[in-house]
Amino acid sequence: MLDAAGGRAPVSQSQRAPALLFVLRVAQRTAQIARKPYWDRPDETWLVRRWPDLTATTVATVFFWLSLTPSLVPRPWYLQGVIGGITAAIGYALGCLLSWVIPMVVRWRPSEETQQRIRARAWQAYFVLSPLLTVLLLSESARMQRELRKLQELPPTLTWHSMMIALIATAICWLALLVARFVRVGTRELTRLLLRFVPQPVAVIAALLISAMLVVFGTKNVIFDRGVVDIASRIAANTDKSTKDGIIQSGSRLVSGSPESLIHWDDLGYQGRNFTGSVLSKEQISSFTKRPAMDPIRVYVGRAGHESYTEQAELAIAELERTGAFDRSVLAIAGTTASGWVDPRTAEPLEYMHNGDTAIVAVQYSYLPSWVSFVVDREEAGRATRELITAVNAKLAERPKNKQPQLVVFGESMGVTAIEDSYDGIDDLLAKADGALLVGPPNYSPIWTQVTQGREPGSPVWRPVYDRGRHVRFAQYPQRDLRLPEGAPWERPRVVYLQNASDPIVWWSPDLAIKRPEWLREPVGPDVTEEVNWFPFVTFWQTSMDLATSYGVEAPHGHRYGTNAVEGWAAVAPPKGWTDADTLRLKAFAEAHEAPY
Repeated sequence: MLDAAGGRAPVSQSQRAPALLFVLRVAQRTAQIARKPYWDRPDETWLVRRWPDLTATTVATVFFWLSLTPSLVPRPWYLQGVIGGITAAIGYALGCLLSWVIPMVVRWRPSEETQQRIRARAWQAYFVLSPLLTVLLLSESARMQRELRKLQELPPTLTWHSMMIALIATAICWLALLVARFVRVGTRELTRLLLRFVPQPVAVIAALLISAMLVVFGTKNVIFDRGVVDIASRIAANTDKSTKDGIIQSGSRLVSGSPESLIHWDDLGYQGRNFTGSVLSKEQISSFTKRPAMDPIRVYVGRAGHESYTEQAELAIAELERTGAFDRSVLAIAGTTASGWVDPRTAEPLEYMHNGDTAIVAVQYSYLPSWVSFVVDREEAGRATRELITAVNAKLAERPKNKQPQLVVFGESMGVTAIEDSYDGIDDLLAKADGALLVGPPNYSPIWTQVTQGREPGSPVWRPVYDRGRHVRFAQYPQRDLRLPEGAPWERPRVVYLQNASDPIVWWSPDLAIKRPEWLREPVGPDVTEEVNWFPFVTFWQTSMDLATSYGVEAPHGHRYGTNAVEGWAAVAPPKGWTDADTLRLKAFAEAHEAPY
């Protein structure tokens, strides 16, 4: 305050008193909180509005810290927040379980006063240490992410919003906790209701079972199946009816969906129209081969309008016969992903390599996104593709051996599973096909599992050696890896797996939640940081989130394979007289004309 002369007027004793009293009250309250940094609920009925469990909070915090460790591919900060929140919620649940089990095992109890003192000291230590360690570990996490980006040839720039990571994780964890507490309240009220009609043990067990069924039903059937899956299915169905910009109906009689085709353009589906509408012309192929080329054959049967996979296979055979596919030098059967996608980076090198003297056939078994198909109709991929492969083999058997084209199979991601489910093991594949190129195989692929588990001792799971590499070889860097093991003969037919050590689609499995994976054993893959480690539940959610970012890196890392199919086909099905120089020239050509992902 200023006096009449413009100076500062003295503050009276009566004016100082309220301010001093407020400061004293704040100090007193702060001291009380410091002495007892928690509060006790009035009675046992307070299930939602009660202080968090100390053990559960500590375990949740440790789980959050563990989630900051690196995984297979670099991840953005917001996904780190989601991973941290999910894993912290899992940690809280496990901590609650410990708090419930330990008193049942350890019968000794200190006095009530001692318990209160220990609890207060523990909370004090938590509030002092956890913020400091969280800041330190968030900083260390940013460093490890930068190192991983460097290892996978990404720019070193990384925005790591530590505060936002912590806030997102806290919000998700507390939301999960509140839902769990409300479920518990509902279970308690249901128990009270049942006590009117049945004895207490029966009421408790029945209430728990009913609550569990409602949670499972509500999560899976209502939220997931009728919510997330239903929405995704509707979007996918609408997409399947559309056509990608720039794709038009082919005028070539050698392509499905053309005016002369047995299959209508509108029945091909979104991915089928992409595959047939982007077919290479003989002029495009000649621009690489520098000699007259043939128009390649592409046959595709969509899912729409066909009641069975047998009907699709019969139509595919009719299309192959119409186009003269059985008279080409190479006939390739493509396993499609859930939406029916065939990767042009795998199909086109084969067509260039053989100067257009090829035929590729594929059938669509679903229009759903791969992650939805994995949940609801994973087995359909193998059923549809097996029908096609069986029909093609039966047709080939009708022709003399010297009149049969070279039969090869290929697929990427779920397309690998579609191919592998069509054969009864690696020996059956080698007996019935002249070669296979399989890119980014999912962890549940049956032949991949057989080969990987049967690998020679000492060979890592990310680059297994099976039967001395006599027929099957794995590659991330094909020019080097396909020569391994050194000096070992490589006989035909050949199977090539393009498999990146950092591809989460290859390594994701529910077992990650409770079992240390083999891909983390020393030595780790060439683009996997040595700082990655396994922690129960944590690594599972990290790898699950890696699935969403597996395309955010450059080939050959994550689920990006670029033009490596060139070397793959050169090993599996090269034309007569093909040389290493031709492979390098085609790879350079493919890289120059590579379409964006």
